[in-house]
Amino acid sequence: MERSAGRVATTRAARIIVAALSVAIATPTLAQVVTQAAKRAETDPIHRVVLVSIPDRKLAVLENGTVIATFPVAVGAPASPSPTGEFQIVNRVSNPTYYRPGTVIPSGKGNPVGTRWVGLSQKGYGIHGTNAPRSVGHAASHGCIRLRNRDIEKLFTMVQVGDVVQIRGERDEQVAQIFGGGADDTTVAAADSAEPDGGRQQSSTF
Repeated sequence: MERSAGRVATTRAARIIVAALSVAIATPTLAQVVTQAAKRAETDPIHRVVLVSIPDRKLAVLENGTVIATFPVAVGAPASPSPTGEFQIVNRVSNPTYYRPGTVIPSGKGNPVGTRWVGLSQKGYGIHGTNAPRSVGHAASHGCIRLRNRDIEKLFTMVQVGDVVQIRGERDEQVAQIFGGGADDTTVAAADSAEPDGGRQQSSTF
């Protein structure tokens, strides 16, 4: 009887040890939890989209579908409209040099594309700053999307190469929800639109 009782006790003890080891193995350490979270972040990155409404003369940055910033912009003049559709950001340039046939303007106060250039997959077009801040809010550019320098500098830190840029030529339900009421799309900043602009600037020249 004593031997049988001993064997039973030994068997129970072995089962308890095995169960404890199983729990220890199944419970991740803090280091494992951190590693798993990092891997999830890599496989599920933050998804940002830049949405431009030509009728509203506004730009919004959406993160996973939520608006995190909006900026007023200048869009293409009637004679040189901004392209519409879906594009990607292909380059980002700080303090760009402006190039046009027969014209080279270094970075600085008089640069028509301002302090930042965000190039789009539509060749020659981009989102950039300006030396004509009064043109913002109007249909005044050569096709690019202009922001005030302080705004393009903020936007520059929020986007990266590969992000999607959607330029809408008409108001739909999403645009109305993001930007609110209607806008007058006939105003043209005539005085400012005559100034050189970064529209159709070749990104390869930077």
